[in-house]
Amino acid sequence: MRLSLLDRSRTRAGHPEGAALTHTVERAVAAERLGYHRFWVAEHHGVPGVASGAPAVLLAAVGAHTARIRLGSGGVMLPHHQPIVVAEQFLMLAGLYPGRIDLGLGRSLGFTPPVRRALRRSVDEPDTFADDVVELRSYLERTAPVTAHPVPEAPVPLFVLATGRGIEVAARIGLPVVLGGPVLDQPDLGDLLAAYRRDFRAHRDGRPHVTVSLDVLVADTDAEARELALPEVWAMVRSRRTGVFDVLEPVAAIRDQRWDDRVAGRVEQALDAVTTGSPETVRRRLEQLADRTGADELLATGATYDRAALAASDASLAALLT
Repeated sequence: MRLSLLDRSRTRAGHPEGAALTHTVERAVAAERLGYHRFWVAEHHGVPGVASGAPAVLLAAVGAHTARIRLGSGGVMLPHHQPIVVAEQFLMLAGLYPGRIDLGLGRSLGFTPPVRRALRRSVDEPDTFADDVVELRSYLERTAPVTAHPVPEAPVPLFVLATGRGIEVAARIGLPVVLGGPVLDQPDLGDLLAAYRRDFRAHRDGRPHVTVSLDVLVADTDAEARELALPEVWAMVRSRRTGVFDVLEPVAAIRDQRWDDRVAGRVEQALDAVTTGSPETVRRRLEQLADRTGADELLATGATYDRAALAASDASLAALLT
């Protein structure tokens, strides 16, 4: 599998929110040095723990500090945007950094009702995602009635971030698919991927391509790696009570807090879902995943409070797969 990174620009306790963006740029520079294939950033709106709400803006900064690594979005949430505006943003990036830009597209409507209202979206609106992707592709390929500028030397590659029906959409319109989250635990995952590859309708010279997005953290021992996953897991578990996905906290500060039995159980269950461990443990788990999915690419998405430990994890993972 090719190896890539997705960084969500997670904010950290004790740091200004804007520092998360600088941290993302610094991680991208290190990822290029380590030999990662792609570096992607995310789009989240109104989330206290995430600083990245405008992927195209952040990618422009990342591109200015790197030279070779491919850059992309994991992803732009297309229901929030007009397709031609997204096309123009990523054509500008492609003009600045030729041959390096990817465009991953998702369909999230926002995490909470206030966010959806702010984005002028409703869960009752018709799902036009597939049609919007096709329209966006027409601007990138100069087949639309309106020409988006700057005109690219080559089309910007598109990817569909998919769960459930999104896999079928990716096959029908002939695009690579990125899978992550609960869909990876579905018992029928093999059938879903077999259907994607079987039903793939090639567009131009496209072919089926499966990227697996997975939280991965590597340390010297399994126990140390599991502790690295705690800040992200803690934020997720707390959000179920508070409704707020908060900043990453230091492990020691989290351990010093009082947990009831229900919280402790949820934390342990969530930690079990993260791919953590020593290099040997992680290699074994990734080999099992590759056997189960036939994935072409791994998009690692791990995050933790300790930036030095995160950098070491990225380096260990690169040593396993690059």
